[in-house]
Amino acid sequence: MAHGEVLEFEEYVRTRQEALLRSARRLVPDPVEAQDLLQTALVRTYGRWDGIADKSLADAYLRRVMINTRTEWWRARRLEEVPTEQLPEAAVEDGTEQHADRALLIEALKVLAPKQRSVVVLRHWEQMSTEETAAALGMSAGTVKSTLHRALAKLRQELRSRDLDGRAAERAGTRRTHHGERERERCAA
Repeated sequence: MAHGEVLEFEEYVRTRQEALLRSARRLVPDPVEAQDLLQTALVRTYGRWDGIADKSLADAYLRRVMINTRTEWWRARRLEEVPTEQLPEAAVEDGTEQHADRALLIEALKVLAPKQRSVVVLRHWEQMSTEETAAALGMSAGTVKSTLHRALAKLRQELRSRDLDGRAAERAGTRRTHHGERERERCAA
């Protein structure tokens, strides 16, 4: 490709990039995949740029390349699927339980002293090493270990007591339900 055509292509990409990216996003839902699609289409179009006689049709040509590329990707993925006689059990996790666990843990962290809470958060949530935690908090590695040990024991105790409280409340709710059923049965008789 001649130098002038290279500059012409670069100018075209610079001026039309946003519109072309919007088109790519309409073709594939994932924004990163849309960028990949546009880049692949631009590379393919670059090799044929001098063959496009009417440059006013370049958008249409490039969109056609994006559609063809997306179709190729879809076909390639489809070939990776293996048909089976039995469908696997579909386990759809909605994350509700994970969010509830996280909320419970955040609530339980409130029982810890600030120093203990800092050690637990840095070691387990931020996944810092003992040495990194010690440096961040200005304490020795031994102090981090002992503080973490005591904090985790306190957290376990707190979570156990909350679990017992929850089960007791659950049983009380069940008893109320059974009691209500007996009352209804007596009134009906």
